[in-house]
Formats: sequence, structure tokens, C-alpha cells
Amino acid sequence: MRIKLICVSAVLAFATASPGRAADISHGEQLARRWCASCHVVAPDQRQPATEAPPFATIATRAEFDQNRLAFFLLAPHPKMPDMSLTRFEAGDLAAYIGSLAKSSR
Repeated sequence: MRIKLICVSAVLAFATASPGRAADISHGEQLARRWCASCHVVAPDQRQPATEAPPFATIATRAEFDQNRLAFFLLAPHPKMPDMSLTRFEAGDLAAYIGSLAKSSR
């Protein structure tokens, strides 16, 4: 039984691993426009939304901004945000897109 459990765990770990997958900033932008633009300014060409949510460029330029922490944050539903049910790849892509805005706003 113990060996079976170890084998199943190893298969699951291997199946969910993604060595070398780089975040896709373009896909992150698509996700931002789809899920986030109603509350946040997600791109320079967007007008101000009707809420007080901070623009993504502002989030990206905060001193405490960390792309990995943001991706983890996006995986769990939060009271003020819709449950987007993002995969970990999508969360990583979205966080990478937000992080890229810091570079373009300087």
C-alpha cells in the first residue's frame, strides 16, 4: 500500500511539473483584459474603470511587488475579487504581465 501511494504521488508530481516553462506576458494581458479591466486599469490604452481598484502599473511599481507572491495570491478567491479559477500557469502569466508594466511605466 505504501509503495502504491509513493508511486501515485510521484506520477502526480511529474504530471503537474513544468520545468522551463516561461510565463507568457501576452497571454497575461489577454487574461487581464478579460477578467480585470472592469475594476482595474490594466493597460495604457484603457480608460479609468468605475471602481477604486489600483491600476496594474501602480501595483507593478510598488516597492514590495513580487511576481511570484502575486501569482500565488491570484490562485485563491478573495472577497473583493471574482473567483477567476485561474490555473497556476494563467496566474503566472497574469503576474508576469503586471510585472512588465513596471518596466514600461519608467
